[in-house]
Amino acid sequence: MVLIQDVTYVHPNGDVLFADLNLTINKQDKIALIGNNGSGKSTLLKIISGDLRPSAGFVRSGSEPYYIPQLFGQFNGYSVARALRIEDKLAALTEILNGQVTEANMAVLDDDWGIEEKCREAFAHWRLADLDLFQKMETLSGGQKTKVFLAGILIHQPEIVLLDEPSNHLDMPARKILYEYLQSTTNTVLVVSHDRTLLNLSNTVCELSKRGITVYGGNFEFYSEQKKTESDALNQDLKSKEKALRKAKEVERESIERQQKLDARGKQKQEKAGLPTISMNTFRNNAEKSTSRMKGVHAEKVGSIAQELSNLRSELPDTDKMKMDFDHSSLHRGKILITAEHIQFGYEDRPLWAKPLDFQIISGERIALKGANGSGKSTLIRMVLGDLQPQTGSLKSADFRAIYIDQDYSLINNDLTVYEQAKLFNSRRLQEHEIKIRLNRFLFSKFSWDKPCQALSGGEKMRLMLCMLTIHHQAPDMIVLDEPTNNLDIQNIEILTEAINAYKGTLLVVSHDAYFLEQIGIEKVIELQGT
Repeated sequence: MVLIQDVTYVHPNGDVLFADLNLTINKQDKIALIGNNGSGKSTLLKIISGDLRPSAGFVRSGSEPYYIPQLFGQFNGYSVARALRIEDKLAALTEILNGQVTEANMAVLDDDWGIEEKCREAFAHWRLADLDLFQKMETLSGGQKTKVFLAGILIHQPEIVLLDEPSNHLDMPARKILYEYLQSTTNTVLVVSHDRTLLNLSNTVCELSKRGITVYGGNFEFYSEQKKTESDALNQDLKSKEKALRKAKEVERESIERQQKLDARGKQKQEKAGLPTISMNTFRNNAEKSTSRMKGVHAEKVGSIAQELSNLRSELPDTDKMKMDFDHSSLHRGKILITAEHIQFGYEDRPLWAKPLDFQIISGERIALKGANGSGKSTLIRMVLGDLQPQTGSLKSADFRAIYIDQDYSLINNDLTVYEQAKLFNSRRLQEHEIKIRLNRFLFSKFSWDKPCQALSGGEKMRLMLCMLTIHHQAPDMIVLDEPTNNLDIQNIEILTEAINAYKGTLLVVSHDAYFLEQIGIEKVIELQGT
């Protein structure tokens, strides 16, 4: 069991990340911790693991948690054994087997005589059979590093496991092994992820936000349904409040007009009656005071409703605030863009693919490019974009405009400000205020226009990229997306999904996120089999 009580974390600069968090995680719970980027999910995992101390409050665990971080750069200088915290145990075993049966060595080994066999079995399970325990972590790919730490679960056999974006660098076969682990394990698991297939294997979703931790008793699909219900209710409240505001303003206008007419009639009667000037002045003052009081009463009511409306709008999810406005591709649906016949490519005389490729890409299609890491997906993308020619076979390409969007959004110049970057795509010669209106539509307020692109998060860069496409005079005929969800939180994945579904053109997507591919309506797959 894990008990989180009144936990607060304050950054060194004094900014409060979260405050007074409370949560109880019971034995064998499988909990998905979700929240927008910057809400503090990774920080909370570090606090639970003991790698970070909270500014206030405390965490109690029934046993030592096994923590798999999102980033592994800090382990680059370590051997695999040291990164897994088994280096001393392996050294002690070696010394014992060489005759140095000391109390110190026996204490370090702690009766774990099968440690080497456990390592071999764990590595084989995660398709790391050729891995050397004393190999440097810096020689491994991102996916291999992740699998090393996932193998550590089998080696250490902890009761509590903390996972921070574990599927980020995994290809589909490795993700399936991870999914199988979540389905079958009796461990207590707390996972932070944007992989919705993985999140659906949880039995509880905990949302971390400025309001604290909100618990939803079900998997991610249940959470999504609950959030939709909340969103529908909020939008209904907004419509009712907007109607009430219009009615209040109408009543205010009618009341003031009616009072002004009454005052005018009263004045005419007083003038006909020939009352002295002092009486007329008294009447006018009383009328002005009466009108002023009425205006004050109505203004207060209108202001109160307007404030309530503003508060409701501030609670809207960002996806509801955004406005998508994409042009369509100029190409007619059904035009053949690419015809590949028996194409092959290789490096150092070794072919990339088990057999040459044959395929067509037709305008309007939504295609997923699939294959394990190293199967040549990036090479094939370069061919489709015209940057590379096959070594054998024929690749015929029609005239079309394509844009390539990778997971780092390399089209964005980090040396420019947000406004300067948007302006670069202004081929339709929009006025400055029109560009800024479009930036606002993609949640870049006036406080962000002068922000350097280098300081943007992955989600912000994605939104800026989408904004740039709407500013350009014509949508590209093809959009190529290379692992577009890797650096995004769930909210920004939803924004990207909505934008892609609004785009009417050809789509070629590389992604290991099966849920995302389903949501964007993939209708065709090009599967690559490496040699």
